[in-house]
Amino acid sequence: MDIRAFQDLIEAIYFERDKGRGLEGTHMWFCEEVGELTRALRRGQQDELEGEFADVFAWLSTLASMSNIDLTAAVEKKYGKGCPRCLATPCSCA
Repeated sequence: MDIRAFQDLIEAIYFERDKGRGLEGTHMWFCEEVGELTRALRRGQQDELEGEFADVFAWLSTLASMSNIDLTAAVEKKYGKGCPRCLATPCSCA
């Protein structure tokens, strides 16, 4: 599944509920998920990481949709030519 398809799927599943909660409330849920990911990383809970990464990406997608941002376009615009500062791949910034 590509980024656009994932963002569309998350919109179909959750957008109305998240829109009702608002950007601030949804951002708080996103931060909670980032915290869960952080905890799994710190504790070396490899079995938990896949789900936590997926949750963080889902909440990020929702925030982007609520902000009228197409994640595919945003990623392509910022990173499509390599590092945003030096334009190299891999990055050659000091």
